[in-house]
Amino acid sequence: MPDKDPKGGRARADRRAPPPVRRALRDIADDATTWRKLRGLTQVQLADRAGVSRDTVVRLEKGDGGVSLENLLRILRALGILDSLPKALDPYETDVGRLRSEEQLPQRVRPRDLTGRGDG
Repeated sequence: MPDKDPKGGRARADRRAPPPVRRALRDIADDATTWRKLRGLTQVQLADRAGVSRDTVVRLEKGDGGVSLENLLRILRALGILDSLPKALDPYETDVGRLRSEEQLPQRVRPRDLTGRGDG
């Protein structure tokens, strides 16, 4: 049974996010804060427009990795920048995606044998 934190919720895993993930969280937090300020919104106003709590906006702006994807998308929508995210994630907007765009994607991806040994 997972340990509980003092506030009664589940404790976070002991392992920390890898440094590139922590940097990305910080960058997203900084950018969200900047967008909010460029729009002239308070945290309360942004939370109201996004349909989330002020605490959620605060956690996002602190770089807390516990903000759900849905809440992040709600906040990006309220900031007027949601349409930028799908384009940024579009694999065919990358060099690799464009190079492989003519290939048929497999229905399933099976793990590769990385040991170099066969089945027998």
